[in-house]
Amino acid sequence: MFKKFRSMNYKMTQRNVSLFVLSFLFLSGWCLSVYADATSLPNIVLILADDMGIGDAGCYNPKSKIPTPNIDRLAREGLRMTDMHSPSAVCTPTRYGLLTGQYCWRTRLKESVLFGYGTALIESDRPTLASLLSGIGYQTGVFGKWHLGLGKGAKTDYSQPLSPGPLSVGFDRFYGIPASLDMAPYVFVEDTRVVEAATEEIPTSNYIRFGGKGYIVGGKIAPNFRHADVLPVTTDKTVDFINAQTSAQPFFVYVPFSAPHTPWVPTEQYAGKSGAGTYGDFTVMVDDCVGRILEALDQKKFADNTLVVFTSDNGGHWLTQDIEQFTHRSNLQYRGQKADIHEGGHRVPFLVRWPGQIEAGAVRDQLGCLTDMFATVASVTGQPLAWNEGEDSFNLLPVWQQNKKVRNSIVHHSGRGMFSIRRGDWKLILGLGTGGFTEPWWEIAPKEGEPAGQLYHLGQDISEEKNIYLEHPEVVTSLSGLLDDFMQTGRSR
Repeated sequence: MFKKFRSMNYKMTQRNVSLFVLSFLFLSGWCLSVYADATSLPNIVLILADDMGIGDAGCYNPKSKIPTPNIDRLAREGLRMTDMHSPSAVCTPTRYGLLTGQYCWRTRLKESVLFGYGTALIESDRPTLASLLSGIGYQTGVFGKWHLGLGKGAKTDYSQPLSPGPLSVGFDRFYGIPASLDMAPYVFVEDTRVVEAATEEIPTSNYIRFGGKGYIVGGKIAPNFRHADVLPVTTDKTVDFINAQTSAQPFFVYVPFSAPHTPWVPTEQYAGKSGAGTYGDFTVMVDDCVGRILEALDQKKFADNTLVVFTSDNGGHWLTQDIEQFTHRSNLQYRGQKADIHEGGHRVPFLVRWPGQIEAGAVRDQLGCLTDMFATVASVTGQPLAWNEGEDSFNLLPVWQQNKKVRNSIVHHSGRGMFSIRRGDWKLILGLGTGGFTEPWWEIAPKEGEPAGQLYHLGQDISEEKNIYLEHPEVVTSLSGLLDDFMQTGRSR
């Protein structure tokens, strides 16, 4: 019944939604969350940083070389999770999992990311956070880096309407860039159309980390497109969307920032604002954009009835030489970096503020995954999930409100397709190497008597320094079987 209701292609008024939900509850006798009455439905703001490590924000790392007062404000006024993970250690798969509640490796994209001409990844019948909320009367918008493909066919045709895309999966508005900040074509897209055609060419740049320019893939670019404009424009559009809302109707805004992903292009006012080079300055700019969004909520008096989430799509792209040069640990003590199967690749910052519903200044050490946003939002808004919705999503509301454990296991996936499974403190990696950007990313098959994979006990070895694969064959067998079960059954919830 709810699934059919969510699929309606028109917006119901808040009163109609409330009457429908209350009637459904009365007739069925079901008990949903306290927010089943749509007159009290919270606004939801979901901010996703791009390649920001868990150790960049001061609320996670007192020794951080990057000032993050606005992100730290969310930690003071809300809740901080310390064992939260992205479903993948790279961009596209995480975004898919975040919006759908399903691991992306279950789709046609088995590893890595889509590029600028990749076509729509989210299946036409797959529910998303946006369609879930749109179906019960929310205004929905997405501003920033989409990176889930646009259009259909073998390759995106940017001269045609870009559908399927964000507007096909539940969003009312979209303004942003197709993929990462270093991927052509370099254009802005509004809803289903390119704002300015990419009629010029930009060459591929060198990978200059210490010069701060990062890596840019050559290709088509719009004449007036400037990489440094993307983050400010994203924030402007988000603030405009918030300012256009009223208290008569709830809204959901998803803000996938393009930063601090390479190329590192902070505007002039942020130069030298951190002690972590150009990357740090770009992250200061990210924090300032978070502040602008929070200020917009304050000015519109929405803050008290708004659920705000800030997180990142994977670990920081921060090398050993970066740590040595700046004495800054983007990924704290965790091994590895973006794309890697180790903790530094997928353990991410996660802050949630919800006045009156979540204790301010709280810290949660419970295990969680960004796929869990789907089931959590469903619970917050009083919607039961069907068996084939959010198959890898767990409701985090009991974690946030009562510090209850809801998830004991999680599947990790690296940028080059290496799998890992964690249950409790045990973490099994199916292979040798990092599976990502840190060398060696894949090691050859071992000799007889050597470990074929990696096993760590994170309670005793959080930095994954001692491989105890051969010492606990029973754990290897058990975890391997659990991963196989999750893969074969098509679900982990």
